[in-house]
Amino acid sequence: MPARIYQPARNAMQSGTAKTKNWVLDYAQGSARDVDPLMGWTSSSDTQTQVRLRFDSKAAALEYAESNGIEAVVIEPHTRKPNIRARGYGENFATDRRGPWTH
Repeated sequence: MPARIYQPARNAMQSGTAKTKNWVLDYAQGSARDVDPLMGWTSSSDTQTQVRLRFDSKAAALEYAESNGIEAVVIEPHTRKPNIRARGYGENFATDRRGPWTH
């Protein structure tokens, strides 16, 4: 069963970068999902899609996939430029401001 190895993106609801340093191995969906006619729930007989393994490095994830005979596709992350201001948030309230402070 094929799997993908990737580095997750940051949460869109927060500005922090927690849980984005590790690499994740996810299995691809092996069987189609079915809709229960009575309740309307979606189910599947494939339990591998529930497995998500986290690794400290891409090399560790690849090594695990090779040692267990898992065909894996590596998806490289899109890096972004950090938005760091020279004086940070405190610059908004600086007393040595050169110009007048307005909204």
